[in-house]
Amino acid sequence: MAVVMGLDQHRAQISAEWIDTITGEISRARVAPADRAGVRKFLARCMGVGLEVALEATTGWRFVVEELDRVGAEAHLAEPGETSGLKGKKKRAKTDWADARHLRELLLIGRLPESWIAPAHLLDLRARVRCRHTLVEQRTECQRRMHAVLYHHGCPQTRKLLTLENREWIAALKLPAAAREQLTIALEMIDALDIQLGPFDLSLREYARKQPGCRTLIEKIYGIGELTSVTILAELGDTRRFQNSRDAVRYSGLDITVYQSDQHRSRGHLSRQGPPALRWALYEAAQAARRPSSPDRPYNDQLAKRIGGNRACIAISRKLLKRSYHLLRELGDQALEPIAT
Repeated sequence: MAVVMGLDQHRAQISAEWIDTITGEISRARVAPADRAGVRKFLARCMGVGLEVALEATTGWRFVVEELDRVGAEAHLAEPGETSGLKGKKKRAKTDWADARHLRELLLIGRLPESWIAPAHLLDLRARVRCRHTLVEQRTECQRRMHAVLYHHGCPQTRKLLTLENREWIAALKLPAAAREQLTIALEMIDALDIQLGPFDLSLREYARKQPGCRTLIEKIYGIGELTSVTILAELGDTRRFQNSRDAVRYSGLDITVYQSDQHRSRGHLSRQGPPALRWALYEAAQAARRPSSPDRPYNDQLAKRIGGNRACIAISRKLLKRSYHLLRELGDQALEPIAT
């Protein structure tokens, strides 16, 4: 490598600091506006230089990495939390230049905590499953709001509010105008989300039926279906980047945190430091894997008696994740094979 660069990216500008490893000369520059055209113009000088660049995995990194690939540079995506932790606890000045220098120095000495850069087709698939997850969360939030409004006005507790029978029941209730307005808006939003989710789900299901990695998960693991398989594949990506299945569990956020000092040990809880859509898919699959016909049913019953049903379901989620890790790892490159949609 001839030039090592650190980029501190923001919406308005990008701060760059680089060092020529041959001469030792350090240079700085700002890229503004921080859009694709601005980055392309800045990198035009770096064509064929032997450039290595470190930038944090924050919003907007994708187009910067694409432009770096375009000029033949080697991009390194830094994990933000670990990168910040390497600064230490000592109070220091926080500036864009300091952040760019920190990235550049970590890359130069080989201590940059890197995140995996997924191929373009997998990034697109990941964006789709995360979009679906967001829509489902918004739909659920609307239902929760409806339950809250009904309870606030003393209505009896009722499940499955969206059935035709319960919609007619809600319409017949005598409620204040403000409460009626809230319920009407929530129902209209749910109906609008359902219109979007219908074709979205059909497209993802069709993708899962064709994609080798998804098909393997569906066929080999009881409880994993079309929507959960495509979510697991998109969020896990290339499992060969994990040293073992425990690393995959930590990546998902299903690992148990530990804080121990001397003889004091606090009770652990889920770290939840990972993709929410992945945890959702694994938990949904675990719910299906608890059915009486499931091979994991005895394991679930044994755990449920000892630690409770919810924690047993989380334990099954971890077990399904480990199985998915091994299956996708064995498939190799075929696991992430792109499928035309």
